[in-house]
Amino acid sequence: MKRIRKERRGCCICRFLGRALGLLWKIFKLLAKALGKLAAILAPVYAILFAVFYFDLDGKLLYYVVEPFLCKHYDRMERKNPLEQPYDMI
Repeated sequence: MKRIRKERRGCCICRFLGRALGLLWKIFKLLAKALGKLAAILAPVYAILFAVFYFDLDGKLLYYVVEPFLCKHYDRMERKNPLEQPYDMI
């Protein structure tokens, strides 16, 4: 079988631009796909952080969990009574 050579259409510049635009389009599609995945990851994180801010969940956690623990800890500490110390003037 005889091979048939395909004709190239257009000048050198047109072929070069066609390849360059094809490469740019591939890069654009790859970048769009990466940004889509990043948005799919960050959207739920943003929603969770917004819910924490809106309902003041961090303050409620500190008030109902951390503060009682700290009060219990510091109420058990031994302290000096400053009223029992003798007052000496030199």
